[in-house]
Amino acid sequence: MGVAGPTKVSVVVCTYNHERFIDQALTSVLGQTTSFGFEVIVSEDCSTDATRDIVSRWRDEHPDRIRVLLSEHNVRSNEVVARGFRAATGEYVALLDGDDYWTSPQKLQRQADFLDEHPKCALCFHDAEVVDDAGRSIDGRRWTPANQKAYSTLEDIWFGNFIATCATMFRRSALPDIPSWYADFFPITDWPLYILSAEHGEIGYLPEVMAAYRLHERGLYSPLSAAEKLRATDRFYRCMNERTAYRHDAIARRAHRRFFLDWAHEHLARGEPALARLCVRLSLRYGVPRRAGELAETLRVGVASHTPIWRPRVSRKTGAGS
Repeated sequence: MGVAGPTKVSVVVCTYNHERFIDQALTSVLGQTTSFGFEVIVSEDCSTDATRDIVSRWRDEHPDRIRVLLSEHNVRSNEVVARGFRAATGEYVALLDGDDYWTSPQKLQRQADFLDEHPKCALCFHDAEVVDDAGRSIDGRRWTPANQKAYSTLEDIWFGNFIATCATMFRRSALPDIPSWYADFFPITDWPLYILSAEHGEIGYLPEVMAAYRLHERGLYSPLSAAEKLRATDRFYRCMNERTAYRHDAIARRAHRRFFLDWAHEHLARGEPALARLCVRLSLRYGVPRRAGELAETLRVGVASHTPIWRPRVSRKTGAGS
């Protein structure tokens, strides 16, 4: 446990129907060894199982360390995360979903030290192991790409989310106010926060595994079909661009196109032409690319997936293509 004294780190644990997992999550939090004080804020969204009773017991057993925020009804929005941030008093904020857990007791200390030593960074993260319901490694998978660079920028995080929620620590001053529109981005909870934070500094990476991300059918995002995930990502890009008042419009458009072209290639390689066609169509949401290289690539992928890039315009008078 951390030492007594001023709160340096606030840990926000968001949970809904995690009765099988929440004990392990909170055990991993209170098992942190730190040279500073930290608080735990559990944001519970009116679970229909025993999760609420379990987190209430933890609060009763650790009243000096744990606060619980309870929904009167199932909110099912990012407000569950936002209210945790608003309640936080620490200089830094770490996030943890109630079905994930930390695997290193030095996680908070390592990340807080990093942010202390790197004031240019608005947030930092580490790698996470991907595990199943029982906490078993899934083919040795890691969340973060093996070639992840030490420092990333706002542009990098627009081009894809390489950060597991359970691996993050934010500088709270980079997110002094969570905008009201954030609530509507559910079930994508973390990516908008990374973009907003990266407007104020770099993203630092600690190249070590200190958490486990649990992949299971009762999660909020992982059970979605591949097509549903693609459409959700398309909505995310377009809505995030709008909600940030198009401050990063050129980056957002390029990132959106790159994301879907990359996945079109991937689905073709997997022998999934229908998903490849969907990716090509989504890549054209902002129009046909003007850069010669991107246009050529789009045409090649379009031909390979049998996706029309242009449709002839029909004359209302003659019905002839123009």
